[in-house]
Amino acid sequence: MRTVLAAPRWIVVVCLGFAPILASCASGPPVASTPTIVDVIDGDTIVVAFGPEAVETVRLLGVDTPETVDPSRPQQCFGAEASGYLRSLLPAGTHIRLERDVEARDHFGRLLGYVFRSSDQLFVNQELLRNGYADVSIYEPNSTYAPTLEAAVTSARTRNVGLWDVCGGADVALDPPPIRTG
Repeated sequence: MRTVLAAPRWIVVVCLGFAPILASCASGPPVASTPTIVDVIDGDTIVVAFGPEAVETVRLLGVDTPETVDPSRPQQCFGAEASGYLRSLLPAGTHIRLERDVEARDHFGRLLGYVFRSSDQLFVNQELLRNGYADVSIYEPNSTYAPTLEAAVTSARTRNVGLWDVCGGADVALDPPPIRTG
């Protein structure tokens, strides 16, 4: 005759309580979805879905495009063009790779990052600068790609393309206020 030992009641309860956790571990960690563009807010700010319930506003690091949506500042020369160009590079549904730097978020709570288009690994931040849609804007300690981004804006200035040609430089109001005399 074989003797079967029964487990104490508390062990059975504890084991049953952990069953859902153990089952989820057995299937492995959840697979992260590829970050996907939801919308372009302006030339340097996008909305990205990291999954069905995780949507974040992302501010592109190292670039500053002319203002188009800040209600406290006038619209700036080449702002609409910068927003349109970013929209052409990252239409809704585009898969991206997002690289973070030292600081995770800016003072507005936006996620900070360098954006690479998944289909061809285009470095979007650099592309905006290289084609004259943005000025370089490095805020320490987020400077991983500073030399690459600075070279891109130098190229745009030298070739006099984009805002460097149309506006004569960065931070130029679209409709400057009239000059007041006396």
